[in-house]
Amino acid sequence: MTAGPIVSRPGDGELLVREDRTLCVRVDEPQLSVIEIEFEPSFRVEQHSHGDHVDAFYVLEGEVEFLLEEGPVVAGPGTLVAAPPDTVHGFANPGPGRARILNFHAPDAGFVASLQR
Repeated sequence: MTAGPIVSRPGDGELLVREDRTLCVRVDEPQLSVIEIEFEPSFRVEQHSHGDHVDAFYVLEGEVEFLLEEGPVVAGPGTLVAAPPDTVHGFANPGPGRARILNFHAPDAGFVASLQR
């Protein structure tokens, strides 16, 4: 655990490259993880929920379709979507270009470790 404030500058973080997305772990702390995700239109996270943490998303670039229990919501840059524990959510990129988001998990609940495997 870090003993003081965390400053994550452009280019900082652990880069994880996948076929249809690039992830950059910007903060990896027990109480908070922040992952910058850039993803192709082919990438989709199906609806799910977490019982042990908040999963939140801030759209930086492109459009993201959030797959909420109430129905889909298409969101552009500057939009924040937060899913408290046990809230059904997922997301996809409706295209045509890449999308980029910040994804927050509070507490981390092992999410970063699952990405690193």
